[in-house]
Amino acid sequence: MKLQYKHFCLIIVLIVSGISCKKYLDVVPPDVGTLDYAFRSRNEAQTYLFTCYSDLQQLNDLNRSPGFTTSSELIFPLNLTSNPFDVTGFSLITGTQSSGNPGLNYWDGSGNGIAMFQAIRRCNTMLENIDKPLDLTAPEKKRWIAETKFLKAYYNYYLLRLYGPIPIIDVNLPVEASTSAVKVKRAPVDDVVKYITGLLDAAIPDLPVTIDNPAKELGRITQPAAMAIKAEVLMTAASPLFNGNPDYANFKDKSGVALFPTKFDATKWQAAATACKAAIDACEAANLKVNTDFTPAGNVSNLPDSLRLVLTFQNALTQKWDSNLELIWALNNIWHGQEYCIPRMTDKANQNDGQNPGYYAVPISTTELFYTHNGVPIDEDNTWDYANRNQLRIGDAANYWYIKQGYTTVKANFDREPRFYGSLGFDGGIWFGNGRDNAKDPSNPLHDVEARGVFSISGPKSIQKTNITGYWPKKLANYQTVYDDGFSWVDFSMPVMRMAGLYLLYAEALNEVSGPGAEAYQYIDKVRARAGLGGVLSSWATYSKNPSKPTTQDGLRAIIHQERRIELCFEGQSGWDLHRWKELQSVLSVPLKGWSIYEEQAVNYYRPVNIEIPVFQTRDYLWPISTNSLVVNDNLVQNPFW
Repeated sequence: MKLQYKHFCLIIVLIVSGISCKKYLDVVPPDVGTLDYAFRSRNEAQTYLFTCYSDLQQLNDLNRSPGFTTSSELIFPLNLTSNPFDVTGFSLITGTQSSGNPGLNYWDGSGNGIAMFQAIRRCNTMLENIDKPLDLTAPEKKRWIAETKFLKAYYNYYLLRLYGPIPIIDVNLPVEASTSAVKVKRAPVDDVVKYITGLLDAAIPDLPVTIDNPAKELGRITQPAAMAIKAEVLMTAASPLFNGNPDYANFKDKSGVALFPTKFDATKWQAAATACKAAIDACEAANLKVNTDFTPAGNVSNLPDSLRLVLTFQNALTQKWDSNLELIWALNNIWHGQEYCIPRMTDKANQNDGQNPGYYAVPISTTELFYTHNGVPIDEDNTWDYANRNQLRIGDAANYWYIKQGYTTVKANFDREPRFYGSLGFDGGIWFGNGRDNAKDPSNPLHDVEARGVFSISGPKSIQKTNITGYWPKKLANYQTVYDDGFSWVDFSMPVMRMAGLYLLYAEALNEVSGPGAEAYQYIDKVRARAGLGGVLSSWATYSKNPSKPTTQDGLRAIIHQERRIELCFEGQSGWDLHRWKELQSVLSVPLKGWSIYEEQAVNYYRPVNIEIPVFQTRDYLWPISTNSLVVNDNLVQNPFW
């Protein structure tokens, strides 16, 4: 499975990692050093195309994604004696960002960031030299140009989300360019959005609708993927951070040009809605859908309906890419990180716990996003005891498939929606899979998580082997992955866009254009149905203390935002959403809590304690440009409040 991309992603990986000097030398040999060599034939040009993809594939590392590390969905322990990767991104919510040495610096390529302007330069080089290979066929040439334009658009989009106004570099400057030409200025946000969508519009017609040879080309851009990203770009441009944001009303360059739109423009939401619907139509025409057809692995047996719902939701993320009908686009065949998401559940796992640190810890605030089994927020459900959610309750027959029978856990873990049980591992929770696939075998019962105190099988063992909140992101672990006597991965691809996310984008745009309506409800309900939940209107009317909430624009907006945070949790999306909605500051205004993990008795364990104190200010919505870059290019201006 890991060799599935052997003709595409392997080349990218080798180029990025530097493992294969030969592949790198095929692009720009040091003894020749000319672009003529890099484009002397179709094969060399294709290798250069894959270098244009290489920076994109590095984004598969969610630890360097602000949408993942700053979302508050996960807490990574920052006091380890040694870290398995660069934790700069996770430290940012503690107030470590600075203009002197920015973390996740995508402008210059430092602080675990990627040099996006270099990536854009490579794309420009590709476009400027694509006519040189004489053996390149006309159809291939059209496709490669389209792919490169898409990549160039996406790299600009990534910078836009982080920095707002950025310089538009449509062609590479010659080596002999003057100093004044090199000192580029930042373009206004609306101009940047127009440029990005223009590139996408130029690319879309010449991209393939589907990848017909997944073994060779999976990961390359398709027409539906490009249309979905265009929709997301326009959604971002229409959202409060970029659309008439009063915080940036006086943000101008040194010539007095306003870099942000000073007034709200409602037509941006209509443009976003139109793009979303066009993308949905293209995706559905390519047979993509919210996948409700879960086919268990051949060794799975006696699966009850309740667990089937859980696994259907998990499979939307972890199913093999080339058979996942929901996946519009992903970055890479393999997402590395499952070992940070799975608790120890066997004696052998405890003996080999060095392979599985279980670092990714979910704060209680994230767990409380998920609905009750009635499909409404836990603080709104008129049948659910929100005030006493942290009191104790014993697992019973009614919750047999979710919570270990006879085990004492917290009330908050009971009577929740299937996405809660598909997304989270917790003390007392059932963990289907991990080598036990017969749901009804009394001689080999399903695993459960036992996390209270240092003597529990899943509990804290040392500073390097501890989940610091008592909740694990189960969703990020394939149910077929086994952690026992060693670690056996069953890999999956991390999506950039899947159908459920696109449906919710469209519902959001429709609500912003004209308020609640049948079509907006329809697309929200398509996502909810997969989780076994009723429609928005019926669920709120029957179970919510605020039954009219989905009938108002503000109320439906809140519902859609929560739906996206639930459905796309742990997928590197929520942080970007919270940024564009200007809601991250309120999310990070309170301490992130976990359970008292070193306590053995349930009455003591289930006492929330502060794990991390976030520090987030208005300035943090946009990344700072490094001080050094401002010195080198005195035409640049710093982002507000830095």
